[in-house]
Amino acid sequence: MTKIEINRIKVALAETRRKNKWLAEQLGKDESTISQWCSNARQPSLENLHKIALALEIDIRELLNPTKTNND
Repeated sequence: MTKIEINRIKVALAETRRKNKWLAEQLGKDESTISQWCSNARQPSLENLHKIALALEIDIRELLNPTKTNND
């Protein structure tokens, strides 16, 4: 079974030139938790997604992969 890439946290961190360690410090979380979110092994709660978006100063929608494209 193929792993579903639900979030784009790793991409968003790269686009904003931030590291997992920085995000962990901003959210008061373990780096291992951030790593699991970035690899899509686990998913953050909606509350944590909101906190991530605020920390990165991006729209929360940029943290999620779309479920539907314009061609669907």
